[in-house]
Amino acid sequence: MAKVLVVTSGKGGVGKTTTTAAVGAALAQSGKKVVVVDFDVGLRNLDLIMGAERRVVFDLINVVQGVSKLPQALIRDKRLENLALLPASQTRDKDALTEEGVGRVIAELRETFDWIICDSPAGIERGATLAMRYADEAIIVTNPEVSSVRDSDRIIGMLDSKTAKAEKGERVEKHVLITRYDAARATRGEMLSIEDVLEILATPLLGIVPESQDVLRASNVGAPVTINNPASVPARAYVDATRRLLGETVEMTIPVERVGLMNRLLGRRAA
Repeated sequence: MAKVLVVTSGKGGVGKTTTTAAVGAALAQSGKKVVVVDFDVGLRNLDLIMGAERRVVFDLINVVQGVSKLPQALIRDKRLENLALLPASQTRDKDALTEEGVGRVIAELRETFDWIICDSPAGIERGATLAMRYADEAIIVTNPEVSSVRDSDRIIGMLDSKTAKAEKGERVEKHVLITRYDAARATRGEMLSIEDVLEILATPLLGIVPESQDVLRASNVGAPVTINNPASVPARAYVDATRRLLGETVEMTIPVERVGLMNRLLGRRAA
């Protein structure tokens, strides 16, 4: 049975789009048929991270409004044959989306794919509520900072009240993914600890992704980090998180960017 997964947060810049691409690719690599859907109408960044920006002809708004058929708008990934992208519009605004239209697109996607991953815009406005509207599961992406965690707590409340499942008395399964984690800063008290985040959000932890230049490098070349550098620390963290999403028991470890730490130590010695 197909699952709709929303990747969401209350704050911008925490890594939702990076997470959507990385988890989508990891699911596809595990043999699942996956489509990633960009709900960030007006900005549209998921196509950049997927390396498909020059292949966009039709988009989510076109499909919702009946300008194009869904197969015309879907962009098949060149690296993974069972991964596809439904891009957002860069020239329209979120008011062009309708609940009925989004529901129709999601229903059609369920007929073809095992996983439908909705990349939500930040915040609590219309685009975000429509991205989570038909979700079965949710990944709440947060940085270990007070403002990010506070906003994520509000998103959890919306998932429990504004989704189709919530209105039927059912529950959206929720997971917290902590991104941009820096063990050294956490030790110095410059960011929240993992325990602090989990105590505030009271939601199961899916994974911990460290601050890493590998994520930026992957984005710059138009590839999910799980494809661009699968041996990197963040890629392994995303793969482990995906395995937990699939129900596997994977030991939770706090990732450390060892190569980056060694480079810093060597740099200090040279100075």
